[in-house]
Amino acid sequence: MSGGAFSLASKELINTVNQYDNFIKTHLVDESVISAYVEACKVAINGEKDIEYGLQLTKRSKGIIEQFCMKQTGGTIWDLEKYAQNHNTPYDLIDKYYELLKLESYYNFESFMYYMERKRNWSKRFYYPRRKTLKVVVNDLEDLENRKIKFYGLSMPSRVGKSTICIFFLAWVAMRRPNSHSAMGGHSGILAKGFYKELMNLFSTEEYAFDELFFFWNQEYANKSLVTDKSADEFTITLGDPDRFATVTCRGIDGTWTGAVDVSKDGYLYVDDLVRDREHSLSPTRMENTYQEYLNKMVDRKNDGARELMVGTLWNVLDPLERLRKSYDGNPEYRFRRIPALDENDESNFDYEINGFSTAYYRDMREKLDKAEWEAKFMQRPFVREGLLFPTDELRYFNGILPDGDFRRIGVVDVAWGGGDSLSMPIGAEYDNGDVYIYDWVFNKGAKEVTLPLVVGRIIGNGIRQTRFEGNTGGELYCQYVDERLQDQKYKCSCTSRKAPNKVEKLSKIIAYSGDIKRKFIFLESKKVTQDQLQKDAELGVVRYRRNDEYQAAMDELTMFVSIGENKHDDAADGLTQLEMFIENPNNLATATATANPFRTGGY
Repeated sequence: MSGGAFSLASKELINTVNQYDNFIKTHLVDESVISAYVEACKVAINGEKDIEYGLQLTKRSKGIIEQFCMKQTGGTIWDLEKYAQNHNTPYDLIDKYYELLKLESYYNFESFMYYMERKRNWSKRFYYPRRKTLKVVVNDLEDLENRKIKFYGLSMPSRVGKSTICIFFLAWVAMRRPNSHSAMGGHSGILAKGFYKELMNLFSTEEYAFDELFFFWNQEYANKSLVTDKSADEFTITLGDPDRFATVTCRGIDGTWTGAVDVSKDGYLYVDDLVRDREHSLSPTRMENTYQEYLNKMVDRKNDGARELMVGTLWNVLDPLERLRKSYDGNPEYRFRRIPALDENDESNFDYEINGFSTAYYRDMREKLDKAEWEAKFMQRPFVREGLLFPTDELRYFNGILPDGDFRRIGVVDVAWGGGDSLSMPIGAEYDNGDVYIYDWVFNKGAKEVTLPLVVGRIIGNGIRQTRFEGNTGGELYCQYVDERLQDQKYKCSCTSRKAPNKVEKLSKIIAYSGDIKRKFIFLESKKVTQDQLQKDAELGVVRYRRNDEYQAAMDELTMFVSIGENKHDDAADGLTQLEMFIENPNNLATATATANPFRTGGY
């Protein structure tokens, strides 16, 4: 295999390249200089087999081409290619760039994909329009191939390219090692047939440049057919020298694996979408059977040293991919990548240049779907549906306008001291009939320097005269800080604290009060308020409360809280429970009362 040898570049080649570098420091770059660099790259990689030096040269040469293109045209090399395709005009500069990508294609997965799609129109390409989001996946897959990791788990929403990029990856592996054995498996034979057809499309159609790359790197097969054996019935494809097992076998988990499938020590087990659909995911028995079949049918076919790639959309915590994550999370040889529909700024991660999904699309889906399904299918946060304690559709909501009548404004504080927890301060309006309208919520992961002004401001701004803080030693201290700041502003409020229960007691407490919370508490609806509505409210002097980012984060955590299984955080549920306990008996369970700090000198 011509791409696998390594040696050192000759002094003559290095001196020549150094002369090129010195020349362009004082002279303008033109296409003859670019051609010289490209030829040097060919000598380094194909002639002298110094791959490390050669790849340094290709990277440098691509940068020179990109700078030259930008200076000459005002656009990128890809902009120039788009123009060339639209106007059927060839440019030697583009050909030179692709020569460099070809030289990198054995070693660089991204370069392989770029070159594979060279003959496709820019509007039909897979990778380039999606590169901004999928680049991290490309890097992960290269680490898998370079044995930096031995297992890669990827979870993303449907129809964003996760399967296609992995099929490209197996095509790359087949080009590099045509006599290895890999297997692609899914939930059914129908899915396996789709894998087979897509892989054959990459290998054998004129639309892709696989044959050119394959014979460039595997010159020993120059006089042979690219695909030396295939079966549309068995979904097998063989490249290189045929033997008992195919280069790639596609098979559903419901098919025959024993004796028919082999994953060699230099091959891959690629598992994609073992969970068929929503109905499948809702059956614990079916999920357990699927996991056992995966272990006993698929994993059983791996030879020692074989690596694994598992891809899917997470449905719930029983999903095989999620079970593996829990088992191996923290193991440096296992990497789990989740890319949700919306990022931390509530913007789409998949608003691709072509055939993407906009922020508006995903936000609309969030409004329509059940909360748990949205979190699982789109945000890649799996759940146990049967154990949800505060399902979205079991809570009460209001439009942001508090009803007429007398009410008391109340709030309690669940103090957080690091570990990713949030300070949780739900604030409600309590009416005579027992209804409590939660119209505001401090829900913040910041340090006390961040949260103290928020808490003090909400107490004064809402006219709260009695409140309670929960936390161990830290809760008492935080209560004292708040009380001192209120005294500084000459605001009267009774601040008390109580020690937090242990984790088991806390869960029991939350479960015990969950019925009261769902019956009495009324939350701001998630519907967005339009500017027209805000204008009308202002004209009528109406106060309408809306969910801000902290309120939304609290609701997201609350509606995913489970009574069975694992909760990463319980701040939202615990804050509401404390509020209900405070309403029920405001003077009970107080263990400390904030008083003036005799050691205070103006600081903390």
